[in-house]
Amino acid sequence: MNIKLIAIGKTDNKNLQTLMEEYQKRLSFYIKFELEVIPDLKNAKNLSEDQQKEKEGELILSKLTPTDYLILLDENGKSFSSMEFSAELQKKMNAGIKTLVYVIGGPYGFSEKVYQKANQKMALSAMTFSHQMVRLFFIEQVYRAFTILKNEPYHHQ
Repeated sequence: MNIKLIAIGKTDNKNLQTLMEEYQKRLSFYIKFELEVIPDLKNAKNLSEDQQKEKEGELILSKLTPTDYLILLDENGKSFSSMEFSAELQKKMNAGIKTLVYVIGGPYGFSEKVYQKANQKMALSAMTFSHQMVRLFFIEQVYRAFTILKNEPYHHQ
């Protein structure tokens, strides 16, 4: 199985970027992981929230293949503990899913078309984090999940 994370807008904080790269490197020992960044929309300040969600939604949907299993990182999604998330990833691998695609939307969330295409919604926390921080937290949690599945000492129960 491959895991892909799609996010809107680049990470301009060098410290966050360094940490994300570190966890992506660690993750490469377990699974093929890809972070795909969709550039921020040009002239976004001239667009309404709905127009921005629609344009970002079109870009997100253009990155998907018909066989991708799409999970939106959404505040209204299902929450998992780290142990539950690792079990969820194991279920997805056992189900034979080729590519699991997680998406971090733009500042206003997702368009209706993206919600309709989604197979699942997942919440990282009930708290709100910056889009840049969410990337790091998500990549670290995927890494943590694989160390749990391999019974490695990274996660303490």
